[in-house]
Amino acid sequence: MIALSLAQIAEITGGTILGGSAEVTVTGPVVIDSRAVEAGALFVAVRGERVDGHDFAAAAVASGAAGVLAERAPDGPDLPTVLVRDVVGALGLLARGVVDRLPQATVVGVTGSSGKTSTKDLIAQVLRRAGPTVAPVGSFNNEIGHPLTALRADADTRYLVLEYSARGIGHIAYLTEVAPPRVGVVLNVGTAHIGEFGSREVVARAKGELVEALPAEGAAVLNADDPLVRTMAARTAARIVTFGRVPDATVRATGERLDEAGRPRFTLVTPEGALPVSMRLHGSHSVSNALAAAAAAREVGMPLHEIAEALSEATPVSRWRMEVSERSDGVTVINDAYNANPESVRAALDALGHMARKRRAYAVLGWMAELGAASVSEHEKIGQHAARIGVAGLIVVGQNAAPMREGAEQVGSWTGECVQVDDVGAAVAALNQRLRPQDVVLVKGSRVAGLERVARALLDEPSGGDGA
Repeated sequence: MIALSLAQIAEITGGTILGGSAEVTVTGPVVIDSRAVEAGALFVAVRGERVDGHDFAAAAVASGAAGVLAERAPDGPDLPTVLVRDVVGALGLLARGVVDRLPQATVVGVTGSSGKTSTKDLIAQVLRRAGPTVAPVGSFNNEIGHPLTALRADADTRYLVLEYSARGIGHIAYLTEVAPPRVGVVLNVGTAHIGEFGSREVVARAKGELVEALPAEGAAVLNADDPLVRTMAARTAARIVTFGRVPDATVRATGERLDEAGRPRFTLVTPEGALPVSMRLHGSHSVSNALAAAAAAREVGMPLHEIAEALSEATPVSRWRMEVSERSDGVTVINDAYNANPESVRAALDALGHMARKRRAYAVLGWMAELGAASVSEHEKIGQHAARIGVAGLIVVGQNAAPMREGAEQVGSWTGECVQVDDVGAAVAALNQRLRPQDVVLVKGSRVAGLERVARALLDEPSGGDGA
């Protein structure tokens, strides 16, 4: 973050100063975990479900924090504190204040029902060739993670790449006020969180809030392959740029194929020319993400050859998203367990089918959360899809995912085996009884299922906590 005094922070957030000097300057990062405090940091006392950050304010200052942003006076000695009515709201105001002080930084926003994090990672890797770039690791895309990422920007930052997530109407609109985008990328409108939204049309309303926030001199980068995304062109004054596989997309792919490891190869076609791309990521769904990244990079002025080279060199950044590992016995483990919705599970299964080919394929699938009334039918369809690609075994984890088994058993031509288990331990045991050298295993489920522990067990990795 750029250096700000407590007086400036109080002015930006509408807070008042308690303890310490108003001229004390924050020169370090903004953090919500007292264990992450560095000298000169600002500690934000967020009230969580299990802990209250106010209880750790004194420890944060003792560790070197220059000040505290809080809703009440922290316990302990006279701590340098900016007192606000709502800490989370103040965090957003502070982020906006910093972004407004960085006119040379271009904010690139990404939203969509699936693929946000992987595409954000691609965009950030490409843009780093053009200048200092800030982007979150993982999915810091809500009202806390979003401003914390924006607050990492400083005077050297050229590009700020952010995810804009929504669980309801108005959520993305709020995040665009925290960090107003100049380039807005909309990937797709799917069934993720449809239990909360009610329909894909309502999901589209929410996702379209990103393009509505773009300035007239900005660019809306829209997926031409998704009709609900394509219609968002009417909701913005910004320039329209499309990407996709259809012939009229501004940025498109031709000659697409997957190599023996399931990594895409294609020709990137733009108005400026065409160049080959050989990706290190896995699955055909990575092509759409790459096209979105290329379109965004093109809009900030990157030349085509640098874009193509960067896409070819990009590697996985965020955990548990198509992480491919091979054991000493030749078993390949695909850990895609960070989250799941019907679209992303189908894409992962397709990648599994291609990567396995003449090898035996196993899919370990868990509950896809937040599907509401569509949950049973969507889980059944995923079971059918797994059977149709010909997996040797489908391991269904948890009772919420049980309809997958029913769906798989409806495919009469399928000769594989389906096993229903209650938990991660049983899933690991079932696999250990069945796996042979050279088999390929996909692990995927919604975050609440915790199926990354299956992949860890298969790879004999430590299963300790991931930190606060």
